[in-house]
Amino acid sequence: MVDDHKITPPRRAEMKESMEALIHHFKLFSEGFVVPPGTTYTAIEAPKGEMGVYLVSDGTSKPYRLHIKAPGFVHLAALDRISRRHMLADLVAIIGTLDIVFGEVDR
Repeated sequence: MVDDHKITPPRRAEMKESMEALIHHFKLFSEGFVVPPGTTYTAIEAPKGEMGVYLVSDGTSKPYRLHIKAPGFVHLAALDRISRRHMLADLVAIIGTLDIVFGEVDR
C-alpha cells in the first residue's frame, strides 16, 4: 500500500487506539483528498474494451470536469469503416458482433 498518510486511510488497529487516526479517517472519507490542479487522461480496461477518463482538477477535493468515454463510442466510430462494401442486412450482424450498447454511446 501507499505510505502517504494524506491519501491512505489509517489501519483499524490504529483507529481503535488513536483519536487522531479516527479523525483522519473521518476527514478522508467525508471530505476526500485534494487532487493537484491540472488535467489528465487515463485509459482503464473495461469488460467491453478501453474506457477513457478525462479529469480536470482545480485543486479542490471535487473535480472541475470529468468526462468518461465508453468503449461503445469507439466501436461505433469504427462502424463506418467496418461496414463498407457490405449489404444493409449485414449491418445488424456487425453491430451484434461489436456488442455496441447505444445507451452508453449517447452520453
